[in-house]
Amino acid sequence: MKVATFNINGIKARIAALPRWLSAAQPDVVVLQEIKSVDAAFPHGPFEDLGYSCVTHGQKSFNGVAILSKHPLEDVSLGLPGDPDDDHARWIEATVMGNHQALRICGLYLPNGNPAPGPKYDYKLSWMDRLERRARALLESETPALMAGDYNVIPQAEDAANSDTWKDDALYRPESRAAFRRIVNLGFTDAFRATTQGPGHYSFWDYQAGSWQRNNGIRIDHFLLTPACADLLRDCQIDREVRAGDKPSDHVPVWVDLAI
Repeated sequence: MKVATFNINGIKARIAALPRWLSAAQPDVVVLQEIKSVDAAFPHGPFEDLGYSCVTHGQKSFNGVAILSKHPLEDVSLGLPGDPDDDHARWIEATVMGNHQALRICGLYLPNGNPAPGPKYDYKLSWMDRLERRARALLESETPALMAGDYNVIPQAEDAANSDTWKDDALYRPESRAAFRRIVNLGFTDAFRATTQGPGHYSFWDYQAGSWQRNNGIRIDHFLLTPACADLLRDCQIDREVRAGDKPSDHVPVWVDLAI
C-alpha cells in the first residue's frame, strides 16, 4: 500500500496540480494539509473521478486536513484530543483495510509556532504535548499505525540546506526538536531516515528568494511509524520533482510503501 502526505497550500490553488500528481503517482491513500477550505466547499468531484473517496476536516481560509483513499475509510476521527477549546483543523485519522490487515492513518498539520518565543510558540509546544499523548495511545494499541503530515519541525541540521539561518525559528528551536525526539524515542520510526541517510533531502522550499532554484530547502514533512507499521516498511521517498511543476505548492509529496 502506498500512503502519501502532501501539504498542498490551498485546494483551490492546486485543483489542477493535485489530480495531475495523483494520476502519475497512484497512491492508495493521501493525507493532505492546508486545504484552506470549509468541508462544504471541498471539491470532491476531481478526486472521486480518479477513484478516491474524501474525508475532510476543514476551516475557512487556513489550516484544514483531509484524507483521500481508494480503500474504504472507517472510524474517522477529527481533531487532536486533549484540548476541547482548540478549534484549529489540524488533525484527522481513519482506519483503512489493506490486503492483509488494517492500518490506522493519522494526518496532521502541526502549528508553525512563529514568532518564537510568544503565544504561537507556546501553542505549538502544547500541541506537541498532546501529540505525544496520542502517540503513546497508538503504541499501546500494538497495531500498525502512522502519523504523517507537515510537522513544521526540522529534526536535525542535515535536514536543512543552511541550518544556521533557522536557529531562532520555531521550526528549529531546541524545544521543538526536543519535543519531536521525545515522540520518536517512544518507539516510532522516521520512515525517510530509515531508508535514506545524509543531507540534501528536502520537502519544502520557500517561494521567496529563489529557494527552489538554489535548493535552499528543509525537510519538515514526516512519516512516524509505530513498530508494527515499521515492520511493514518497504520504501519511503520524496517526490521532489513536483516542486518544478506548474503552480506548485511550496511543499512536495512524501510517501511510504507498506507491505500491508
